[in-house]
Amino acid sequence: MSHAAAPRFAGRVAFVTGAGRGIGAAVARTLYAHGASVAATDLDGEAVEELAAGLTAPDAGLPAHGRFLARRLDVADPAAVRAVTAEAARELGPVDTLVNVAGILRTGPAAGLDDADWASLFAVNASGVFHTARELAPAMAGRGRGCIVTVASDAAGVPRAGMAGYAASKAAAAMFTKCLGLEYARSGVRCNVVAPGSTDTPMQRSLWDGDELPPRVLEGDPARYRNAIPLGRIADPQDVADAVAFLVSDEARHLTMQQLYVDGGASLR
Repeated sequence: MSHAAAPRFAGRVAFVTGAGRGIGAAVARTLYAHGASVAATDLDGEAVEELAAGLTAPDAGLPAHGRFLARRLDVADPAAVRAVTAEAARELGPVDTLVNVAGILRTGPAAGLDDADWASLFAVNASGVFHTARELAPAMAGRGRGCIVTVASDAAGVPRAGMAGYAASKAAAAMFTKCLGLEYARSGVRCNVVAPGSTDTPMQRSLWDGDELPPRVLEGDPARYRNAIPLGRIADPQDVADAVAFLVSDEARHLTMQQLYVDGGASLR
C-alpha cells in the first residue's frame, strides 16, 4: 500500500519579511503551500492579513499542514523585530527558515541623495536583515540546522545609474548574509542570497510611466548603461519564490554563501 509523500516543507517554520505583496507574498504562499508554518510580516499589516485570509480560506485549495501567522512589522525597528520573532516561535514553534524580502526603493543621482533617503534605504534594506538574523540565527545554530535567504537585487552586483543608494544597501545586505553564512556554517545554518532582476512587482511598476511594460526593461537602455534581458521576459514574483524555495530545501543542503541571480541573464553572469 503506497503512502503519499510528505509535503516538501512539512514541519518547517518560516519567518518571511516583506510578505504583504510581490516577491515576499509569493515566498510566503509557496512555503505555506508546501507544508510549512509561516510567519508572514510586513510594514503593511493589512496586506499580510489579506494574504493570510486568502491562503487559509476553506476554498483556497491548500493542504492545511502548517499554520499561518500574519503580523505587522517594521524591520528597521530592532525592538519590534525581537518581539515579533519571539511571538512567531511561541505560536508556531522554533523558526528554522528566515527569508528577508522587506525592502524599499529610493532613486536619484549618487551624489544627489539626501540624508533621509540614504538612511531609510540602509535602515530597511540592510539593517532589517541584520535585525532578523541577529534574533533568529543563534537559535538555529543551537539546534544544529537552519536556512537564511536574503532577497537582494542584481543591482547589488551590477552598478545601476540612478540607484546608488538602493544598490549599496542591497550589497550590504548580501555581504552581511554571506559573512553570516561563513560564521555559522559549522553550526548547520546555511545562508544564501537571491538577486532578482526586473520583476513585476509594485516596486518595479513604480519606475514605469504607466501600466505598460516600458521597452527599456526588456531591450535595455544604452543611455543608462543597462543591459537587455536575454530571455526576453520580465520575471514573475513566483520565479524568485521558486529560487528561494530551492535554496531553503534539502536539495540545496550543500549550498551556502551563494548568490543566485534570477534576472533572465541580464547581469551576464
